[in-house]
Amino acid sequence: PVLEANLALSRRNWPHDEKGIRTAQTNIAACFSDLGREDEALVLKRAIYAKEVTSLGTSHQDTLRDGCNVANSLIKLHLWDETTTLLRDQLLPPARRSLGPDHDTTLELNLKLAAVLGLNPACTSDNLRQHRFARCRHNPH
Repeated sequence: PVLEANLALSRRNWPHDEKGIRTAQTNIAACFSDLGREDEALVLKRAIYAKEVTSLGTSHQDTLRDGCNVANSLIKLHLWDETTTLLRDQLLPPARRSLGPDHDTTLELNLKLAAVLGLNPACTSDNLRQHRFARCRHNPH
């Protein structure tokens, strides 16, 4: 209730403070996640990520971080295919372009994708090889 009251107060008193409102929403989503209410956390995390994409663009580090938060919830819910698509198609390409292949965020996204591919019972060795090839193609070192 306290976090939700904080969000309502932020919306009422500072409606133009989008970052403050997103921070309040992120706190609520984290609380839901900590309580095991991952479905509810995912709804909020998706809304936050969508607003970040609209306001900051896909390549901004805050957008990538919030996309990673969505991926974390998808992983907890075992939504492997959706997580793979989000990481591989929506988060990693802009991270590589804007931050570079050796940036902490890009490396974290690569690691998360590799873990998801390994956890997904439907993942084949060809899927793993494709990820390895794509990663090597973007970072030939």
